[in-house]
Amino acid sequence: MEILGYKYDNEEEAIAARKECADYYGLPVTPDDVTKYWVDYYEAVDNSPVFWYIEFYESIRAILGSPTTFDVEGEPLLK
Repeated sequence: MEILGYKYDNEEEAIAARKECADYYGLPVTPDDVTKYWVDYYEAVDNSPVFWYIEFYESIRAILGSPTTFDVEGEPLLK
């Protein structure tokens, strides 16, 4: 499946990008808030080598920059 988004070689980079988006939008608003993150990341477990990615949404372009297109084999795992 072709994805428009942001691809990361390791999970730590994906976590950092997710945190950047949450910080930009001031999330979570309170420690008990249900919404912790603005976006989430996925693990492309059927790809070799495995990588992590965040799907593109216009609301994160200002934070993560221009997205790229890449292929994800099989079903990704939500982290």
